[in-house]
Amino acid sequence: MNRAFSRRDFLKASVAAGVAIKVTFLAPAAEARLIETPPRPGPDWLNNAGKPKYRLDAIAKVTGEKTFSRDYRARDLEGWPKEQSHAFLLHATRTDLAFAGIDLKVLGEDLKPDRMVLHEDLAADGVEIPVPGFYGDVFLVPKGQTARLLGQPVALLIYHDFARYDAAKRLVRFDDRVVQYGEKAASTTPGPYASARYVRIDGGDPAAEDRYSSLKDTVIRAGFKGDEPQWPAPGDSDAMARGMAAAAEIEREIATAGGDVLVLKRHFFSQSTDASAMEADNGNVWYDPTSGILHAMIATQSPYEVAEVAAHMVSKSKYPLKEVDLRVGYTVGYGTKDHAIFPFYCVLAGLYGNGHPVRLANDRYEQFQMGLKRHAFWMDNVLVVDRKTGQFRAMTGVYKNDGGGRENFSPSVGAVGATAAQGIYYLPKSDFSAAAVASRAVDAGSTRGYGTLQTMSATEMMVDEVAELIGIDVMDLRLKNVLRSGMKNQQGAVPAGAMRHEEIIRRARAHPLWRDRQKKKEAFDAANPGKKYGVGYGHVHKDYGTGAEAALATIEFDAKGRLKLVHVAHEIGTGATTSQAIMVADILGVAPDDTEYGKVRWPQMPLETTDQPYTMSQDEENQRMRNPRWTPSFTSPMSASNSVYYLGHATREAAQALIDLAIWPAAQALWSRGIGGGQIAPEAVRRRDLRLAGGIVNAAGLQPLTFAEVAAEAHRQGLVTGVTVHTFNRWQWAEAEFDLGTLGQHRFAIDALAVRYGDGAPADRKALMTLDGWQFVDRKSVDYPQVQRNNAGVTYYTPMATLAEIVVDTATGDVSLLSHHSIMDCGRQIVPELVSGQIQGGLAMGIGHALKEFLPLYEDGPGDGTWNWNRYELPMAQDVAVWSQTYEILPPLSETDTPKGMAEVVMIAVVPAIANAVAHAIGKRFYSLPITSDNILEALS
Repeated sequence: MNRAFSRRDFLKASVAAGVAIKVTFLAPAAEARLIETPPRPGPDWLNNAGKPKYRLDAIAKVTGEKTFSRDYRARDLEGWPKEQSHAFLLHATRTDLAFAGIDLKVLGEDLKPDRMVLHEDLAADGVEIPVPGFYGDVFLVPKGQTARLLGQPVALLIYHDFARYDAAKRLVRFDDRVVQYGEKAASTTPGPYASARYVRIDGGDPAAEDRYSSLKDTVIRAGFKGDEPQWPAPGDSDAMARGMAAAAEIEREIATAGGDVLVLKRHFFSQSTDASAMEADNGNVWYDPTSGILHAMIATQSPYEVAEVAAHMVSKSKYPLKEVDLRVGYTVGYGTKDHAIFPFYCVLAGLYGNGHPVRLANDRYEQFQMGLKRHAFWMDNVLVVDRKTGQFRAMTGVYKNDGGGRENFSPSVGAVGATAAQGIYYLPKSDFSAAAVASRAVDAGSTRGYGTLQTMSATEMMVDEVAELIGIDVMDLRLKNVLRSGMKNQQGAVPAGAMRHEEIIRRARAHPLWRDRQKKKEAFDAANPGKKYGVGYGHVHKDYGTGAEAALATIEFDAKGRLKLVHVAHEIGTGATTSQAIMVADILGVAPDDTEYGKVRWPQMPLETTDQPYTMSQDEENQRMRNPRWTPSFTSPMSASNSVYYLGHATREAAQALIDLAIWPAAQALWSRGIGGGQIAPEAVRRRDLRLAGGIVNAAGLQPLTFAEVAAEAHRQGLVTGVTVHTFNRWQWAEAEFDLGTLGQHRFAIDALAVRYGDGAPADRKALMTLDGWQFVDRKSVDYPQVQRNNAGVTYYTPMATLAEIVVDTATGDVSLLSHHSIMDCGRQIVPELVSGQIQGGLAMGIGHALKEFLPLYEDGPGDGTWNWNRYELPMAQDVAVWSQTYEILPPLSETDTPKGMAEVVMIAVVPAIANAVAHAIGKRFYSLPITSDNILEALS
């Protein structure tokens, strides 16, 4: 439920200013020259089984070619000047004193910047902060005011040569005389950001209608007094009051609980961390005043937003702007490059570069100081359990997350954390509230795990403790309470598909690590004095998607059967570009010969959008959807594990539409040749009998046809030989009907369609292709999921469980991970090797979160500019049991299973697994992360 903000104002500003948005995906070709598409699939790309031998970007990466945005300089970009300028930011490290100015005496005359930019320059020139609130209220701290957060930039320094830039940056680093402060001044840190509360009481059994739930009724909202939400009074006046009455009922049950139940109350803390993506934030921007074009090369997971907001920033400024030409390379951000403020500092640098391309790129100190952080969470949980049966009766949770000095996605992260708090369990009664508060800390945002890492880990630790306290086997306790297929989540929505948690638990219980843990502990502890052996289990599921996912994809073929795929998806390290191409091959039986990713300009899709999918009323949506060119949202960034399922849905629908509109009718025509209707006439052949594999089209024993033969026939007949689709999902897919005239009416799980006809199409059909060679087909009708479905919070889950085998050294407090085994259900794997890579990387991240990684929030934290990996401890190979980790993937239920987004869930289960393993080893439980050696020694003392 990663709540997005409205882009309506951006769109208005861009249109009013007449600014065109152009976004191009940049990556090298295999022949090592700069082009605007990733490496094309080569003739040897697929093996005999139709699977890739390597990632699409593999050759470029292993041969050291430019792939990431950080690799590019102005001379590498076609049409840019060859001279490259450089910039860096100066930062405030105090929030209690007013900013007084900049003293550059340390630089002398020779190293003074060619241009220094302050807040007052931006104000005078009409350059605005994008999305006030979400990104704060100012880029640079105004003189006479305090910084809103530690590490907030106060000045931008631009140099037109590298040597002086590099020397100056080294001189001012760590010099606390450069940024000058005055007297104490009032805090400018914003107030609390948002709150949300999810209350549910079922109707007596999981299948009955809920008495109250967020989906059936509403999510409860509140204002603040200080940092405390002021929830509405209980009553029956409206849905929120009824929700508070339900919450009060749960509280009374907890307060009056008798001896037949266990009421376990625990406080948990999860720390602030840095994502530590190897590519630090960076951008290279050239504003050409003669053409009015803002050229940019920026590392981002959300290129559409960056281009759009950049136009908004400049629309009222002294800088005439006709076009934003944004290029993006491959990147890695783990969410931190999605809706981050750094790209807009890059835009500032380009605007003030005096016609020069200006590169602004964080080094690691600056990345710690500015990069979005994972939120610190404080969690107060209560779990009510029947002592005799082990059934969970109710659970409540009060969660607070620190968003730092800019709002960013903090409200959404808090809400998602609250909606995930039930973990993998069915709760008859639940009450979970989230409060996102502001502070002077570095801002936190969309980081892998997105609040669920924090809340689900706490729940999973509590479940282990409950089993111990009531004397029940912890796996039996899980099986008694597990969320099964068709049961409702805590928002009152039924999750999509089969819930296979029970199968995972039974597999884990039978695994030797778990089955033999007690016997092995006794033997190990006896043989190793001073060391304690333990095994722990963690089991979670993570939602994927945002509740407003939109995507576009094109698939087309020429008369020779050459296939092309164009997509909005771009590469952020997950292998999305590879998997989208493989999806095409799986459905059409041939891989694309040409690919283009990261495309944002779609002239064949003249869609209109208000981009308010979360806040629009049902009445307004009902009215707007009468317009066959309206959609709730145009496109999504690369985030929320959305590529394989949501963005891949566009690929899969486009491929299936191409089968319906071209492959099947063309194949039928070829099989019908000859007297009496040809070879197909004696058979009862249906569309469902069609099979495409290995470049061959076949059905029900008919003569196999090559894909090229069928493509030629489709072009000869003038059938649809190219489709572009737009998709939308609000925890359920939009579907629409399209009338293609003589080609019939068709219904697809999309909300917009454009088609391209084959070479032999009649003139009247070709005349329809007026949009860059395409016909946009106005839909006849559309079914959008009701806006109330926003309150479902989530319906798509990927489960993962992990067994962790550890040893605790009681003399040093050190925890050593001996091995770990994970079990996952990710539906049908598109490219198993990519799944494996995500699992390995995610587990390392989770191990770091559990045992090592920690950032102080305030004055001694990363905002002071002195943090680097010499202070921030990341797990190394020796810490993650790199040679003794194993995993298993549940086999799909059938070949029709859809793939599930899994890039986030892979890091979560190992966190409670390690905490539970430590408890098994030394008999001590920890409620604060990370679990450090000092914590363990203190507990053992």
